[in-house]
Amino acid sequence: MTTSSDETERLRRWRLLLGEASEDSTGGLSSSDDEAMDGALAALYDRSDPDPSGRRSAGLGGSAPRVARWLGDIRTYFPTSVVQVMQRDAMERLGLTQLLLEPELLDAVEPDVHLVGTLLSLNKVMPETTRATARMVVEKVVREIEERIAQHTRSAVTGALNRAARTSNPKLRDIDWDRTIRANLAHYLPEYRTVVPQRLIGYGRRSQAVQRDVVLAIDQSGSMASSVVYASVFGAVLASMRALRTSLVVFDTAVVDLTDKLSDPVEVLFGTQLGGGTDINRAIAYSQSLITRPTESLFVLISDLYEGGIRAEMLSRMASMRDAGVQVVVLLALSDDGAPAFDRENAAALGALGIPAFACTPDRFPELLALALERGDIGRWAQSL
Repeated sequence: MTTSSDETERLRRWRLLLGEASEDSTGGLSSSDDEAMDGALAALYDRSDPDPSGRRSAGLGGSAPRVARWLGDIRTYFPTSVVQVMQRDAMERLGLTQLLLEPELLDAVEPDVHLVGTLLSLNKVMPETTRATARMVVEKVVREIEERIAQHTRSAVTGALNRAARTSNPKLRDIDWDRTIRANLAHYLPEYRTVVPQRLIGYGRRSQAVQRDVVLAIDQSGSMASSVVYASVFGAVLASMRALRTSLVVFDTAVVDLTDKLSDPVEVLFGTQLGGGTDINRAIAYSQSLITRPTESLFVLISDLYEGGIRAEMLSRMASMRDAGVQVVVLLALSDDGAPAFDRENAAALGALGIPAFACTPDRFPELLALALERGDIGRWAQSL
């Protein structure tokens, strides 16, 4: 049963959504905070020629002082998630991106992955007065992502490498009891209600030598901005693990090896150049040159597969790596942005080669890494996403 307070709140929300033109049906606003929220929404979504449907429409002016005040207002009256959406609307729909080149405005923005992508696309035209502020914004987002994914990634990768080193003659502390019991179910003794473990399965303890080589190749076309950010942070985390030899390359029509910057993901990101064409074939060719132990290597291509290079060679190189024993993974996106746009014909061609192409969220990527390092069935796993 709907109470009068529920109905009042419903009408209030509709009034804020539809704007002043809806007051005849929704009623007015009763508090100064609501009026301030309405003003912030109106500055972004109202314009002098109202939308015939009555809905709000874009109309925030490009004045720097006005935008600075507006940025402060929305951070006061809306939660962070809403602030980030409104900022993206202001930049993408109203052409305010260039205002981010002013340090005082950039300092007022709520940082997120999409803002980092925008800043990276402006990197080459950014004045020195703005660069320091932009770097602080990027660093804040990178550290937040690291806190979110680093421990999970290290745990997943370490577990996968230990499982991959199983031995049939383990020490007591190294016995994998779950797998041992499963392997010996045929030796169950009902009278004793126990399993006689005739074959032990355990984790092998390897030395600190490099166990796997990982090559990340990241498409830095404009549509891949969020994926570039996340992949750079993951690359830095993997590079910190002694058991892995991690290489990271980014590409458009050229290929840039950023492996020497992996100790600092912020440096990696400022080494990218979002936008431009795409030559996936050239990136794969360079990545092949980094792989010296195919059966101990994992190659992760992160791209929407819109190829501007030689398509037939690109597919041939991928098949060649697979045949050599490299574990190959193709991610159409590594982000939380939802279903990506991608070249379906190239994705289908890779699938026909036994190389599934799919999108993955950052939270699931450690699980994917673990499965790939154990050489598990990635295609079946991808179907569960």
